Amino acid sequence: MTDDPKDTTTPNTDNSSTESQGSNASPMPKREVKVTELVANDGILKGKKTDVQNPELWQFPMNYPMSIIGHEGEHESLLNEVKLILGSQFPEFDLASMEVKPSKTGRFHSVRANLYLTTVEQVNTLYAALDNAKTVRMVV
Repeated sequence: MTDDPKDTTTPNTDNSSTESQGSNASPMPKREVKVTELVANDGILKGKKTDVQNPELWQFPMNYPMSIIGHEGEHESLLNEVKLILGSQFPEFDLASMEVKPSKTGRFHSVRANLYLTTVEQVNTLYAALDNAKTVRMVV
């Protein structure tokens, strides 16, 4: 049994393994886990999920480095989709300055870009477009 929530293996519930370990080995007690229901936008988020929540903490204008991580096997389409998004929202941005790097295992690729942002609306629009992109897994 692991702590991984995606682990779908079922734990061994029979006592045959504890019997073979000796008479002083006792089975692990079962713990009850209570799961609460989470409601999206439960009064905590203001606006959309991609909107900046504390705009007063941002100082504009600013250089804003970001890594856009793509889904497995989507290297070329990730780069093309990010170029379309950044090119349409930042016409002065040099698309050739973007760096593409594979992960340690090579399963994923990330596109790194350094943007010059002047307003919080630019951030909201950018994150909304990246959230809707099919090839984007995560933005850091």
